Amino acid sequence: MRIGELARRSGVSERSLRYYEQQALLRSERTPGGQREYGEWAVDRVIRIQALYAAGLHSRTIARLLPCMRDADGGPNEFATPQLVDELVAERERIDRMMADLARSREVLNEAIESASTGLDRAGR
Repeated sequence: MRIGELARRSGVSERSLRYYEQQALLRSERTPGGQREYGEWAVDRVIRIQALYAAGLHSRTIARLLPCMRDADGGPNEFATPQLVDELVAERERIDRMMADLARSREVLNEAIESASTGLDRAGR
């Protein structure tokens, strides 16, 4: 498939897809006319890249991580290193801390909403 179709099917801009190639996160073949062509596998790969970015990982980490992940074909993770596993554990711990902080913030907001609602009820509004 061409870059426009991959962009449409994955929900990612063509510019982002080109960036992913520059960062060695995605690869394409070239037609004799120089246009990029991708296999069906690329849709899942791009969606996975987006999820990893959303988790807060940097492109350098993602590039090292992708070969270790199982794609849709279920291939084994042959390239993991102890250092990469340590980095990923640290990232997971960072995300866990962020989630806990967000949960505390949500609880404070819930208390403020309850308090404000009670105050409105007393005022007859």
